[in-house]
Amino acid sequence: MKILLIGDIIGKPGREAVKKILPGLCREYGLDLVLANGENVAGGVGITTSTAMELFDFGVDVITTGNHVWAHKDILPYLESDLAIIRPLNYPPIVPGRGYVIKGGVLVVNLIGRTFVGNFDCPFRAMDHLLETLNDRPAVIMVDFHAEATSEKVALGRYLDGRVSAVLGTHTHVGTIDSCILPEGTAYVSDVGMVGPVDSVIGDDVDAVIDRFLTQIPRRLAVGKGKKVEFDAILVKVDERTGKAEGIERIRRVVE
Repeated sequence: MKILLIGDIIGKPGREAVKKILPGLCREYGLDLVLANGENVAGGVGITTSTAMELFDFGVDVITTGNHVWAHKDILPYLESDLAIIRPLNYPPIVPGRGYVIKGGVLVVNLIGRTFVGNFDCPFRAMDHLLETLNDRPAVIMVDFHAEATSEKVALGRYLDGRVSAVLGTHTHVGTIDSCILPEGTAYVSDVGMVGPVDSVIGDDVDAVIDRFLTQIPRRLAVGKGKKVEFDAILVKVDERTGKAEGIERIRRVVE
């Protein structure tokens, strides 16, 4: 089974890049399932119903999110619907939505880190509880770990090694070079990267970000203006019978 996770999609430039590139990747690699982190797909922060539907129309099967999932309130009812949009599992259980979905014979789980991100339930224990209580779960389990600290990401990868098919990091928007298969058969990378303007600061307008660092005055950041857009994704090959990863490959494209 070949499963693709697309890194954090940034605003309209990111959506347009997915529209342009994803169909070709599906043909080239014969993809069985496409996952995408969509928490910044609407104007660079959050997700709306219309932007979510665009991603589904482009060929995405499951949309994962993160700390910006609540930015646009119109999405909240859809988190409770049959649409394959999930929020981090380790939010308090009373919030809308769900932290996992089974799609195409694959269990897709969204977790959020606590280091430098916020006060959430423990992602390690939340995943333990899901694995212990979810009956008839598929052998193939994909985890999008939306976290800041590489140490927390590496630790979770090691903690879940052999119990899930992949732990793939998102959130920092900078793809890392540590993609590997861990000793017990779990594919791992600290960060997938982003789908957003190359001439930006992790997808945001350069001048606005520099000004915020210089002044320390909070302000809403706009999506970067550059014409070139990078498309970062990770392809994982998994044995459907055992759930063990057999290969992991970084995919990067640049479009104008």
